[in-house]
Amino acid sequence: MLTPSEKASRFTESVIREMTRVALAHGAVNLSQGFPDFPAPDEVKAAAVRAVEADVNQYAVTWGAAPLRAAIGEHMQRHYDVAIEPDRQVTVCCGSTEAMIATLLATVNPGDEVIVFEPYYENYGPDAILSGATPRYVRLHEPGWTIDPDELRAAVTPRTRAIILNSPHNPTGKVFTREELQLVADLCQEHDLLAITDEIYEFIVYGEARHVPLCTLPGMAERTVTISSLSKSFSVTGWRIGWAIAPPSLAGAIRKVHDFLTVGAPAPLQDAAAFALRMPDAYFTSLAAHYDMRRQRCVAMLERCGFAPRVPDGAYYVMTDTREPLARVRAKGRGPESDDDVSVARWLAAEVGVAAVPGSSFYRPGTGGRACLRFCFCKKEETLAAAEERLFAVFV
Repeated sequence: MLTPSEKASRFTESVIREMTRVALAHGAVNLSQGFPDFPAPDEVKAAAVRAVEADVNQYAVTWGAAPLRAAIGEHMQRHYDVAIEPDRQVTVCCGSTEAMIATLLATVNPGDEVIVFEPYYENYGPDAILSGATPRYVRLHEPGWTIDPDELRAAVTPRTRAIILNSPHNPTGKVFTREELQLVADLCQEHDLLAITDEIYEFIVYGEARHVPLCTLPGMAERTVTISSLSKSFSVTGWRIGWAIAPPSLAGAIRKVHDFLTVGAPAPLQDAAAFALRMPDAYFTSLAAHYDMRRQRCVAMLERCGFAPRVPDGAYYVMTDTREPLARVRAKGRGPESDDDVSVARWLAAEVGVAAVPGSSFYRPGTGGRACLRFCFCKKEETLAAAEERLFAVFV
């Protein structure tokens, strides 16, 4: 009998995307998968239309159209005072998801180890496995999702090749401080490690939090692959335009792997991406303010229901404890069959009509998140109001 590969047996399907299917099956308000349900900016959509009508519809250069690579270089200089060589360092991919797996396949050897902070975005573990590496997890400790320096150092072995860092962080909303980044940088330089950073939420930060790219720290430009995307900053998650900025010594390998994974990202959307990255500063300021209002709205809604949300400093997700609200519904003679997060999430979608992501999907099996859910708030006001109405009907 034919069987799947050993690699494929070591991880599950995406729980996040599964919860979207559950939401659709039950007609639930989808606060699970992190995609906006409001329109992308009109001027960015218009740029895509212009590109299609101008017949920019054939393959671009496999590692990215020159105008987009130039715009990515300008973006790094303008926002972070980082000078890069777009022709030698930038690889445009089909979203940051492909940029991550292309980077790992290009830089990690079978038998290597890759450090991943936990909780983690669910792709990182499977990406490490697919590249032949073993993920080693380092816990972020609540309530501030902080790194224990001793635990991080203990995770480094002679086989460690890379550290994956996601900031602003999904699922917690953690924005790593300069001091925390320096800890990672020091370790990378001491042990000759590669840092792979997922900075897709770079413009979605709140209050006093500031996004600091790891590559800006002394000594890190030559050992950091910086990954980002158009998806979250411009509400175009379906366009699949992302990129990896790598030292020239690694960029060629990433480009080769990318070429044989997907050949290239959509040509007309690359044109539109170049336009988007040159939007005025006011756009990026208003983006953060726009999400800050939704953040406050979502946190207040969950608190009213008895949840214990961890207020995020970045991205557009809220992790929350479920024990108090479950006690409330139990007192009313309602609730899921079990209090574990998967049962709670499925009951919430089917019976309450609001979909969230089980917290355990962001941890190794059996190690955490069993009393947590992740809600996303990248939704229009009508969607949040509908979720609030359904939640209040059960929990308030």
